Amino acid sequence: MEIASRGNVWEVSSVYVGGGDPKSSMELLWGVTEKPRRGPKPRFTVEDIVAKAIELADAEGIEAVTMRGVASALGLTAMSLYGYVPGKSELVDLMVDRVHVELGPPEPSGSGWRAELEAVARQTWELHLRHPWLLQVSTARPVLGPNVIAKYDTDLRAVANLKLTPVEMDQAVTLLANYIHGAARAAVEARSVGQETGKDNPEWWTEYEPLLAKVLDAERFPMAAEVGAAVGEEYYGPNAPELAFEFGLEVLLDGIAVLVDRAAARD
Repeated sequence: MEIASRGNVWEVSSVYVGGGDPKSSMELLWGVTEKPRRGPKPRFTVEDIVAKAIELADAEGIEAVTMRGVASALGLTAMSLYGYVPGKSELVDLMVDRVHVELGPPEPSGSGWRAELEAVARQTWELHLRHPWLLQVSTARPVLGPNVIAKYDTDLRAVANLKLTPVEMDQAVTLLANYIHGAARAAVEARSVGQETGKDNPEWWTEYEPLLAKVLDAERFPMAAEVGAAVGEEYYGPNAPELAFEFGLEVLLDGIAVLVDRAAARD
């Protein structure tokens, strides 16, 4: 799986959604702003602004998205850009919602809630790898835009009719989303460190494994020696993040299955 960014280590950022003016964000997200009645036709649309901001973030990370930087990329002055979007906070809200338009109806590999949730998970995983800057944006408060809400609605449909309570339905899809976020972060970090150091994980492990073998006392660290030797090659192999994602997804779905069975037994 290709990652959109190159040459950038994706770190936790203090960028939050929902940090701007609520009225402005909601109007822009839902396209209900009043159109100017007079004056020349604007050179760009809000959609153009958002697309350029996403392009910058994909290439350089969310820190590259400043009002001045986006304006410069469009050949505008920063003051002109404020005529389209009131600030970076509102722009980030729009960016997060906009990339979710890429998520069409997932295509399950089979029937039933498990296949549907698995399809949702894979689609969301791929979205994060295409746009790693999503991992730099805190969504502790959700973006209340049409595309994010559409995804939430799709996720909930996967666990509908399972006798779960509304809160349990939300908790199940939130658990899945949190897992995907963490797994995608691990994948992005693994590839970013290779880009930064010029050495991928297999190369790193090839250099360090024989050195570790010389100093690791198997009697002092018996479990680390036994298990570490068995999994080191796999953990630091070229497909390690994908393998970890697959394992975690299977176990997580097993856990949700327990919740589903418990809910069915309540009746």
